[in-house]
Amino acid sequence: MLEPVAILTPVVDILDLLGVALFALSGALLAAKERQTFVTMAFFAVVTGVGGGTIRDVLIDAPVFWVADAWVAAICLGTAVIAWFTPTRWWDGKLLDFADGLGLTAYAVLGASKAMTYGIPPVPAMMMGVITGCVGGIIRDVVAGRPSIIMRPELYVTAAALSATLCVAGTVADLPNYVTWSVATAAGFALRSAAISFNWALPYYREGRIGIKNPKPPRGEAAVEDTPG
Repeated sequence: MLEPVAILTPVVDILDLLGVALFALSGALLAAKERQTFVTMAFFAVVTGVGGGTIRDVLIDAPVFWVADAWVAAICLGTAVIAWFTPTRWWDGKLLDFADGLGLTAYAVLGASKAMTYGIPPVPAMMMGVITGCVGGIIRDVVAGRPSIIMRPELYVTAAALSATLCVAGTVADLPNYVTWSVATAAGFALRSAAISFNWALPYYREGRIGIKNPKPPRGEAAVEDTPG
């Protein structure tokens, strides 16, 4: 295995903490909308903020990032406090979705880069990037008893996969890190932003035909449009 090297610059380190805060906020807001206690809100903030990175670090045999950095857990708990004392309507709208999309793709790049520095081959390293960006939200949804993002056709995991793949490809091609990270993050974020703005979605499987499902159907409606396959 290759000797691990530091991949975080001070700027990327700050962005990493901001990404944790964004994911933690999404978990805390879900608990708030479900009218849960502060303890539950804090739990959701921590699980969502560190879930993906924790599984990544365990799988690549690296020190678990938030155990070694006291700021990470503190930021998750601080985010829960902010969510507790603010109305949920403050966080409605698409701004948080775009911020989450940026955190998603940046985290996918960070996860893939870290996996590569620990000697993980390219394809598994790409998957580590997807895990880093997506698993915290998946755990949040499963614990809350709501349909996970991976069970919906909207372009969420796909955006993380695009960023992670470009990151791995740039690393294999020995491009400068700042070029690789910037291009990979921007490409994934552009895809996620387009999906949010235009409701882009992947086709879903049906016997003998391809269906295109609205990623955000009206409450109580299926909102499904089928096209012949």
